[in-house]
Formats: sequence, C-alpha cells, structure tokens
Amino acid sequence: MTVPQFETEAVRNALDMSRYSSAELEKLLRVNAKLAAENRLRYHDFCSEDNHPMPAICAYTGAVYKRILPKDFSADDFNYAQEHLRITSFLYGLLRPLDGIKPYRLEGDVRLPEKGGASMFDYWKPLLTDCFIAEIKRQGGVLVNLASGEMKDLFDWKRVEEEVRVITPEFHVYKGGQLKTVVVYAKMCRGEMVRFIVKNRIECPEDLRAFTWEGFALDESRSADDHLQFVL
Repeated sequence: MTVPQFETEAVRNALDMSRYSSAELEKLLRVNAKLAAENRLRYHDFCSEDNHPMPAICAYTGAVYKRILPKDFSADDFNYAQEHLRITSFLYGLLRPLDGIKPYRLEGDVRLPEKGGASMFDYWKPLLTDCFIAEIKRQGGVLVNLASGEMKDLFDWKRVEEEVRVITPEFHVYKGGQLKTVVVYAKMCRGEMVRFIVKNRIECPEDLRAFTWEGFALDESRSADDHLQFVL
C-alpha cells in the first residue's frame, strides 16, 4: 500500500467528524440511526492502531467498484491502475488505487465549523485543482471522466476543462423512444469502462469507442470527439 497524498487532511477531517453525536451524523449524512452509530464509531476509532487501512480500490464496495473487480487484477494491472487511475473522496480528497484508507462515510455538502462552515467541496477545491491538472498533464493531458457528476465540484472544473482534454462517456438506456439514465446501469458501466481501460492499457482516446458491455455500445450519431454516448 501507498500513503495518500492528503492523509494529514483526512485525519483532521475524521477528527472533526468524530465530534458529532450519532443523532447529528444521522442528519448530516442522511442515513438511518444504525449507520449513523456505525460511522460515529468509525470516526472515533479512526486513529486507532487496530484500525488497519486497505487499498482504496479494494476498500470501496459500491456498484462501480464491483464491476472494476480488482480481486482478479494482476500485478501489472495494479501498477498500471496506480499510474493512471485517480479516485475522488470527500474525506481523502484524491487517491491512487493502492493508497491505504480506513472506513468512513462523508458527503460533499457536509459543513464543518472547524473549516469556517465551508462544505467539503469548498474545502477541497483549492487543494486539489492544481495537483489534479498537473497529474493529468504528466500522463499525457487527457482525462477520461468516469466519476459521478457531483465529484466535479471538488475541483475548479472550468480550469480543468480549459487546461486538459476531458472525455466524458455517458451511458443511457433506450426506453419508449427516449434515452434515459438508469443509475445502476450507469454505475456498472463506469466500473466496466475503468476495467476496460486498465486491462487493455488504453492510451489512445479513440480506443474507448470500442468499449461494449452487456449490450451497451457506442452510438456514433450521438457522440462527438470528447462526448461518447453509449446506448443499450
């Protein structure tokens, strides 16, 4: 495992969150009482020596990460992902796949009094934007944006789009003569495209157009150079 670039900030964030009661976390995180209590314990135990970190790509368990399926990655796959894949996080800011993280739950609109009432979006934007742009330029100047829409607010996205090439794949289902976003399918497709990029060592943006999964394929008529529309 590697150490997150913003681990110091993550620890501070966790300590700030540990000050909230379960009832307050229930409202802040918009979760039920059981999950609120669980996350209160997580934040209280965050710095415990018994609380061992896990590689970020293996620690997250949502639909996207299930489709990335890192458990069958080879050593070369992990090395490629470590160089090319970045994961956004409200607690840790920006992560490499092998960065060690501890369990947490946090939302971007949470405002911490210790940070002057700024949201996590506002907190991270000045810290992440420059290093994110520099990292993309170091890797060739092309970003394939497969994060959920809200994650753009962790950065000065206007600057990102001005300084690097951003390719945005979208995944839609054709229903009743209209294209619709089915959230679970969109998440699964984003994970599958990450896996496609890693497994095939994709370096040329044009090669993304060959992506297919479970009937999803590129719709040329609805796509442009930097906006790829995949339709089921």
